[in-house]
Amino acid sequence: MSAAHTVRTTHTVRTTRTARTVRTVLAATVVAGLTATALATPALAAPVKPDHRATQQALDAAVADGVPGAVAQARSGRSGWTGTAGERGGQDRYRVGSITKTFVATVLLQLQAEGRLDLDDSVEKWLPGVVRGNGHDGREMTVRQLLNHTSGVYSFTSDPGFQEKVFGPGFLKHRYDTWTPEQIVAIAMAHKPDFAPGTNWNYSNTNYVLAGMVIEKATGRPYGKEVQRRIIKPLKLRATTVPGTTVTMPKPSSLAYSKLSMDPDATTVHDVSELNPSLAYAAGEMISDSNDLQTFYRALLKGRLLPEAELREMTDTVTVSPELPGMGYGLGLMRQKLSCGKEVWGHGGGIHGSTSEAVATRNGEHSLALNFNADWTGDSQAVLEAEFCGTIPKPAPKSAPEPAQQPPAAPLP
Repeated sequence: MSAAHTVRTTHTVRTTRTARTVRTVLAATVVAGLTATALATPALAAPVKPDHRATQQALDAAVADGVPGAVAQARSGRSGWTGTAGERGGQDRYRVGSITKTFVATVLLQLQAEGRLDLDDSVEKWLPGVVRGNGHDGREMTVRQLLNHTSGVYSFTSDPGFQEKVFGPGFLKHRYDTWTPEQIVAIAMAHKPDFAPGTNWNYSNTNYVLAGMVIEKATGRPYGKEVQRRIIKPLKLRATTVPGTTVTMPKPSSLAYSKLSMDPDATTVHDVSELNPSLAYAAGEMISDSNDLQTFYRALLKGRLLPEAELREMTDTVTVSPELPGMGYGLGLMRQKLSCGKEVWGHGGGIHGSTSEAVATRNGEHSLALNFNADWTGDSQAVLEAEFCGTIPKPAPKSAPEPAQQPPAAPLP
């Protein structure tokens, strides 16, 4: 999470960073080759193994740009690959930030399939009196609009006071503070909405705090327990957790780093590995690894977690920005068209010292999940382009000055 590089400037901020470093938001193991079966006709060639050299080069480029450590895993059919650069292990766990949103949206779609709620229910029906103040009105917005960011609700991560305390130097004093979802929503309600519900699109982390609260109201259990019961356990995601208020990272993991500053000339780097993830709640508190994230998105896109009708709703996207025609946002799921014309579906995530991406092709056959343990530099979009398009990252000229440091990653992209 970070400061003035705020998510409130629409997901265009996130997506431009996704288009640049995606921020949005992504070498210990050898390639696991395809198992060749005996062929009756010798003239037939054996399957070609995917080539991940460009992907590895993109990870190396991120470290050359100042990222302390990078990890990526990819799968294509039955073939798997893991690449690392810098101070990283191939099985490292990390904070996934807004990738949490896809898990939350999946639970709500499951609840709809079970007839326990309708995404077109008003927010007021489930959270009476919660979304009120300064023009916000839960009676006028739906749960669906929370999930696709068309509600107009102000993002709490854009609040200057929250930014100073959580993304700036104040983080070092407040990193262990516990935040309740009610406190977070109250911060948003102190501001005017971005627009009337359903009239525009703007990425707001408050939407998913409210979505988590709806899950709890509809089920009577914490949203994290529902994520665990409905997704983590059935898919056997052994590295995936909803940590709540636990401040430490499970092992194996690498340290996470942030400059905690909007000053492009800042040089001090802080270890931000420990934090109370309640500051993100259902908008971005989860922890996972690259293997589990691929398992999740592949299962989701192959229809293992949702009925066909609900998956169709999840992949029904709205326009993010006229300037980004290749990108669309569904229900906790983003579609983007890469430079080579291929489309991938998934989500990015950014939180203190962590920039992640997890995507897969629509049929779930080719997937990638990556993480940088820094939030101010590194081009994660280049890793996506390398894996799916074979694009080799262009090295910076040796005589060129060091690139200007970017501000810390916008919170929970």
